[in-house]
Amino acid sequence: MAKQKQKTTEQPAPIVQGDEMIEVYGAREHNLKNLDIHIPKNSLVVITGISGSGKSSLAFDTIYAEGQRRYMESFGAYARQFIGDMERPDVDKITGLSPVISIEQKTTNKNPRSTVGTITEIYDFLRLLYARASEAYSYNTGKRMTRFSEEEIMAHIFAQFPKKKLVILAPLVRGRKGHYRELFEQVRKQGFLKVRVDGEVLDLKERMQVDRYKIHDIELVIDRIQVQEDARVRISQSVQKALQLGKGLMFVMDHDSGKVNQYSRQLMCEDTGISYEEPSPNSFSFNSPYGACPRCKGLGTIYQINMDDVLPDRSKSINEGGLVPLGEARDTFTFKQIQQLAKKYKFSLSAPIEKIPEKALNVLLFGDENGMLEVDMGFEENGGSEAYATEYEGVVNMVRRYFNDTTSDHVRNWAEGFMQLSACPECNGTRLKKESLMFKVDGMNIAELGEMNLAGLAVWFGDIEKRLDKKQNVIAKDVLKEIRERLGFLLDVGLTYLTLSRATRTLSGGESQRIRLATQIGSQLMGITYILDEPSIGLHQRDNMRLIDALRNLREMGNSVLVVEHDKDIMLHADHLIDIGPGAGVHGGQVVAQGTPAEMLKLKTATAGYLNGIHEIPVPAERRKGNGKFLELKGATGNNLKNVSVKLPLGTFICVTGVSGSGKSTLINETLYPILSRHAYNSKLTPMPYKSVKGLEELDKVIEIDQSPIGRTPRSNPATYCGFFTEIRQLFAAVPEAKIRGYNAGRFSFNVKGGRCDVCEGAGVRVIEMNFLPDVYVHCEKCNGRRYNRETLEIRYKGKSISDVLDMTVEEAVEFFQAVPYLHRKIKTLQDVGLGYITIGQSAVTLSGGEAQRVKVATELSKKDTGKTIYILDEPTTGLHFQDIQLLLNVLNKLVDRGNSVLVIEHNLDVVKVADYVIDLGPEGGEGGGRILAVGTPEEVSKCKESHTALFLKKELKQ
Repeated sequence: MAKQKQKTTEQPAPIVQGDEMIEVYGAREHNLKNLDIHIPKNSLVVITGISGSGKSSLAFDTIYAEGQRRYMESFGAYARQFIGDMERPDVDKITGLSPVISIEQKTTNKNPRSTVGTITEIYDFLRLLYARASEAYSYNTGKRMTRFSEEEIMAHIFAQFPKKKLVILAPLVRGRKGHYRELFEQVRKQGFLKVRVDGEVLDLKERMQVDRYKIHDIELVIDRIQVQEDARVRISQSVQKALQLGKGLMFVMDHDSGKVNQYSRQLMCEDTGISYEEPSPNSFSFNSPYGACPRCKGLGTIYQINMDDVLPDRSKSINEGGLVPLGEARDTFTFKQIQQLAKKYKFSLSAPIEKIPEKALNVLLFGDENGMLEVDMGFEENGGSEAYATEYEGVVNMVRRYFNDTTSDHVRNWAEGFMQLSACPECNGTRLKKESLMFKVDGMNIAELGEMNLAGLAVWFGDIEKRLDKKQNVIAKDVLKEIRERLGFLLDVGLTYLTLSRATRTLSGGESQRIRLATQIGSQLMGITYILDEPSIGLHQRDNMRLIDALRNLREMGNSVLVVEHDKDIMLHADHLIDIGPGAGVHGGQVVAQGTPAEMLKLKTATAGYLNGIHEIPVPAERRKGNGKFLELKGATGNNLKNVSVKLPLGTFICVTGVSGSGKSTLINETLYPILSRHAYNSKLTPMPYKSVKGLEELDKVIEIDQSPIGRTPRSNPATYCGFFTEIRQLFAAVPEAKIRGYNAGRFSFNVKGGRCDVCEGAGVRVIEMNFLPDVYVHCEKCNGRRYNRETLEIRYKGKSISDVLDMTVEEAVEFFQAVPYLHRKIKTLQDVGLGYITIGQSAVTLSGGEAQRVKVATELSKKDTGKTIYILDEPTTGLHFQDIQLLLNVLNKLVDRGNSVLVIEHNLDVVKVADYVIDLGPEGGEGGGRILAVGTPEEVSKCKESHTALFLKKELKQ
């Protein structure tokens, strides 16, 4: 580690010429105060400052926004009429700006089909490798596949289809779009009479064509013939012709049953006769119908009925609602059917379900095994009774039918309540069809490589040439080079523990940002201005030097790298440091200082004070022992956890730490939180496997405060999320002028018609959909971003309209509403968590992850707690300056002092060192982790020889 550090610090920063500057003049975006700044190009520049000081306003809302606007202006007038004009950022002039690429945290893809492999393009190269250099095996026998010669195809046809009528087909088009008019005309002129289009045999006609925007399969009918010995020569000629036109592939269709057999000059199983198509990259794509598992459509998971939800309490009878989808007994058609079943199978609807015979219960749940069961129903008509037969499908089949076939969201949500997501039983979660999984390179299929962590995968590819034959090596040479390069970039940014099959929606903001950083390094672009937003999130101190090397790598290619960052290591290794401040919101927006890290350390700014050790977050004089009660989890084995057992002292501040990928999120977010959530709220969350848990009775509430946005639309804001906007609207409705006009509180809501602007519908902005780019928000031209119509804005409370109140910062609102105690108390909690600078009506989409998390903390603080609550936070210091971390710790300690428990997953040593109890996982990420290395106070954990955290914690405690 020391050697690596020495190597990186010795790299000289490029010499910056006078004209090699990005010059910004008069920046006034958000809270920036007419800022003039010169930023050196082709350097690693870190922009820092306390949260809300204007770092993102300068980097993203000014420099990046201007770069994006210039890019849009490069489009022609025709394209721009669809895009609309992007608003120019509030800045006088920016010079020296090269094309900009922003690598933010917010743009993680939520698509379930998106994986680490697909976004890094490594999976695309793997698909190419398997399509060209793999060996095929039969899924029936496991033997190597062989290729068919014409003689073997003939022998097979005569053996399998004696005396049968066959249609011999040559595939011309497979899974491609187009109208194929010329193709049809060409084969018609050659004398052919019929084609099979998408499974239907059609006559060839003049000017024949198909829908050009749909995917088609087209086969040419070569011959229709009965298999007899005297037709052998004709069949042989037809087979030759079919193979010639089908480029080595032909189909034989049984005329009567319509069943199709395929024969290939390429690959076939000798024993069973099954044949595979020649593999193409699509054959290994779970996003293509040619590679995806047919059951789960390439998702790897399917919804299955959870019998514990259908029959939660077997001691109840059916009449009492023991069969939950049916509810309690009532006069419905289904219950009449069940009454008839009860007569037929001799059981009582008022008896406990556990007493119903197993055979009868199975019929009740699943219908008859031979298909739908007929039930005789009786009804009265004209004084007499009639009987008729109906079909009974079974309760489970009924729920499944509602889930799959209904068009009503309400009904689907009801049915989903009885279902759970589980791994697809056909592909076992690999997403690919069985044929694709039988192509192997060095005995491994593509899904097995996808499950290996990146460090293991790099080792496997390290000497793969030795394990391939000569032909495979020739084919794979260039592909292997690309795969190794891309794997190397991912390892360089500390992502050794991820797998290619990991879904991108499960990645943290920092992980997805570092993946995009690795992709950008791989793209080898030059002359670009890269703007990054805290790439160190979720990264352990051990891996910081790797990230710094990656950023320098980008710089050395001839790019300018601007990083908004609070991490001490990255600041000290920058070429140039810019400190924005001095305060947050209206108190910030100025350049406090700038220069090299060495120059900055000599200054007396807040940031310099923490960097040079003058200011620090103090270690508490004594650690809390807790309330003597414990929450004990035993035998957790989810993902990479190795039978982990952990005992949490309640009433304390607990910190879970360890290198990236060591199993912290699996243990807390995916095992412990679902257990607590099921206990407190009967939620449907499914925890990862574990043996037992004790101490749940000591807790009655669990609150997870993560960094997900508080809302996904411009309408959502801190006032609506924290719940005090209703009280503000009621205040405005109580104003005499509002009463005279008959306005109620609903008039001041921007979510309902009446008082809101009718153009933007209360959003204040209009969304312009960009199709291939992120949506762009532009100010509403009618209300100019004020959300309300003129009549509503005429109502004033203490001289301010409802729009003016929404535009107030939290600090201003605390003062403004001082005379309204219940409102003042709620807004004050936002100030207590360090969010005094945000406006109470600030759009949720503009809040950073750290700010969104603190809004949630404030909401919880404003509620009455029970003293038996556990709060779970995942990396709450994201986006926080040293000064803000102190504020956050004060808030969390307040929660603990009330008797609650706070459980934090964190790498930041300022948080770890002030915890009462630390749990350290490791020693490495992925398969090398999943063990508890040390537990106890930070001082006790720092003595662990095996732990990477201990090494850094020891230094921090000594300072």
